[in-house]
Amino acid sequence: MTADRALLTATLARIEPADATAARMAQQALDAKAKPPRSLGRLEDLACQVAGIRGSTATLRSAVVVCAADHGVADEGVSAYPQDVTAAMVAAFASGRAAVSVLARQAGARLVVVDLGVRTRTDHPGVLARRIGAGTANAARGPAMSRQEAERAVATGIELAFSLADEDVTLIAIGEMGIANTTAASALSAALLGVDPTSVCGRGTGVDDARLAHKVDVVRRMLAVNEVDTGEPLSVLAALGGFEIGALVGLVLGGAARRVPIVLDGFITGAAALIAARLAPACVDAMIASHCSPEPGHARILSELGLDPLFSLDMRLGEASGAALALPLIGSSMALVQEMAALDEVAAVPGPLDERDAGAPLPSGFA
Repeated sequence: MTADRALLTATLARIEPADATAARMAQQALDAKAKPPRSLGRLEDLACQVAGIRGSTATLRSAVVVCAADHGVADEGVSAYPQDVTAAMVAAFASGRAAVSVLARQAGARLVVVDLGVRTRTDHPGVLARRIGAGTANAARGPAMSRQEAERAVATGIELAFSLADEDVTLIAIGEMGIANTTAASALSAALLGVDPTSVCGRGTGVDDARLAHKVDVVRRMLAVNEVDTGEPLSVLAALGGFEIGALVGLVLGGAARRVPIVLDGFITGAAALIAARLAPACVDAMIASHCSPEPGHARILSELGLDPLFSLDMRLGEASGAALALPLIGSSMALVQEMAALDEVAAVPGPLDERDAGAPLPSGFA
């Protein structure tokens, strides 16, 4: 057994369901706060979910991880942008000038940019080099990568998650960059969900009707040429995926194994999460869906995983922008558990009308 496969096997063995007791205790703490029961709605659900994943309501320390790589299927003309854009955007991430850079700063989160296989190497001190190759092969003509490369990509993601956990990061938002990666995600989704490519292929970078139809045709060819066994998730990844998608799979699995919540971004991270769930169904408990993108395949994936996104703002940028935007919301849910006064600590707040003077005025929000 290779070292990568051994790491994956050991990681899968560590993944357990969320701690129901910790989640219940968080809800009990919220029920005792100075507010009407359940008046904070899904914020309460979110706090309990995080408590269940972590087994704790302690303060969160966040990181945003953006995994980047190029895809050989870009040679089929499926994107509105040339492949050189991947390297340019990686440099922008590391320089602090991209959308995710701004949003990570706003959230007070550490930004980690990882090159898994960008065709043109970016020599920037802010980019973590974990290159598996200079992009994948063209999956419309054969497998995107070997099984060994797929295992290396997943193992790299696991190693990243473990490293961040060792540095006391307790919340990880994940995203990606790679021209043509919505094509790869569409092929992965169609294969794993058993649906027609037309139901999962979207406009990606903003292609027109003609190129969208071409993209669907390319995905059909990817599926026909590779004849994947959907019972073997890593084989599906190797045939159709990307190095960055493999690393995202590993980040989900590694986070789940270390009880670190993983905040998913859009369609591509959703495809990675679907592969992770097929490898370890319990890892879904560690996932938080930040948003739902307009890509048609994303809603299907979230439904399959049973995840309800925190918001829907028609975002389809990728690069962990939606996941980063969710971090302050998640942090706020935990702060309420930690910092909000309990009802019995607020002496001026009357109890329910059937226990107190019915004529006493109620504070705003309690009527």
